Amino acid sequence: MPRQTDVAALVADAAAESPDRLALVEVGGRSLTWSQLDDEVGRAAAGLGELGLVAGHRVMIVLGNRLEFVTTYLGVLRAQVVAVPVNPGSTAYELLRMIADSGSRLIVCDAATSGAVREAVQQLRAALAGTPVAGSELEDQLLERARDPQVVVIGEHAGERETTYADLVSWPARTVPPLQDPEKLATLLYTSGASGRPRAAMLSHRALLANIEQVAAVEPSMMHGDDVVLGVLPLFHVYGLNAVLGGVLRHRAKLVLVDRFEPEPVLDLIDDEAISVVPVAPPVFGYWLPMEHLRDRLGPVRLVLSGSAPLSAEVMDKFSEVSGVPVHQGYGLTEASPVVTSTLCSTHPQSGSVGAALPGIELRLVDEHTGHLEGDDPGEIQIRGANLFSGYWPDGSGGPDAEGWWSTGDVGYLDPRGDLFLVDRVRELVIVSGFNVYPSEVEDVIRDVAEVAEVAVIGASDEETGEAVVAYVVAAGDAAPGEVQDAVRAQVARKLARFKQPARIEVVQTLPQTATGKIQKGRLRGIERRRALGLLE
Repeated sequence: MPRQTDVAALVADAAAESPDRLALVEVGGRSLTWSQLDDEVGRAAAGLGELGLVAGHRVMIVLGNRLEFVTTYLGVLRAQVVAVPVNPGSTAYELLRMIADSGSRLIVCDAATSGAVREAVQQLRAALAGTPVAGSELEDQLLERARDPQVVVIGEHAGERETTYADLVSWPARTVPPLQDPEKLATLLYTSGASGRPRAAMLSHRALLANIEQVAAVEPSMMHGDDVVLGVLPLFHVYGLNAVLGGVLRHRAKLVLVDRFEPEPVLDLIDDEAISVVPVAPPVFGYWLPMEHLRDRLGPVRLVLSGSAPLSAEVMDKFSEVSGVPVHQGYGLTEASPVVTSTLCSTHPQSGSVGAALPGIELRLVDEHTGHLEGDDPGEIQIRGANLFSGYWPDGSGGPDAEGWWSTGDVGYLDPRGDLFLVDRVRELVIVSGFNVYPSEVEDVIRDVAEVAEVAVIGASDEETGEAVVAYVVAAGDAAPGEVQDAVRAQVARKLARFKQPARIEVVQTLPQTATGKIQKGRLRGIERRRALGLLE
């Protein structure tokens, strides 16, 4: 069980035990020791109180991988406020919806994200005043939750009704009483949920700490206190936030923050910083495999961890052979904080498996017709453990059942040793470079294009990103295919983060439908499979 009741207390522990050891290093030279990190976390928490935030209020963090992301996130948790980290590549329209939905009272941004944040806040204020900007209308239920947020900017002058990050952390740290109830909400992380637009998974301090401890109980250990850990996975994503940052806090390792993955510079950084643990997403292996002298360039590395999306057995085996570094992968979900299985837990690791369940996590397979499955028949994966979320914001719907089991929406089978093999997904979720894209969200945006009569969005296999978003559209009226494609590209560029935008737009005469009018996406996926096999032009 976790030794603490809140995540930020791990920083205080580390500062007390190893005050002068480096905790964080940022590419470019900035760094913080554990004592410096603890002090800045305390000052951020005090600053939030001075700005009027109290326990339970929400703070949105719109930042890349930089020191201030970590200090803000942990400061929010120490103040017993709720952190809402979001993709810094989000458009103003996406931010508008998440700010309103979460009821965020304060938003932290920097020069790279302040433009979209300010636009979103301006649109929200207009909506709250009853004069929404065309194209930024909000549903009534979102407006009911929305609040007029303050904005904190890093590295810029504060505008009207804004403050700077320097001012936020200018207050001396104050002692904060320990969190009494670990069930208190710690963070909202936007994910696809079960249907519709992205929803926020409610992760408590209990869930986050439980998964940190479950991972720490794995033997051999994923992290040691003397490890230097690569921090290239986005911190707004649950894998980077809790599996990487949480593990670093737990083990007092050193985290090297990288804001953007670039194949050559990251390999150079691994050598320069003597990085020993490399957590990455599957697309990274495709970039690194063709590189010369890979084994030498990964010399300091003792372990590579792959997560956020499945890694093919062929790529995993080839990379281990070429690099000489063991690669271990796992299976996880935002709702599980996130790690569920790891090949490090397997008694006899096998190619194609995502490993066995972590200590303290139970797995079972179910079938909607026959119930709990035994043997090696594939079924929907259900999980149970203290690491599970508390349901979806704001009412806790969709969480674990009365017995603690939660249905993942993924299909797999268990071999006799308990290793999990993923087969398919029940949901239509598309995973692009480890990030979730729900087709209905993209479809909603494309339907607003005047040149489009109908649309269906699916995922297609992609060598670089694992999957890519593909939109099949029917033109409205006499619109030419090129005109339709240009209009769709312009619309999605305005309203969707880049990873959600269709890599390809297919203009077709009709979409395949069932007798009841439901679009048959399975047939569209069949077209994509034939195209991948070279059977279509």
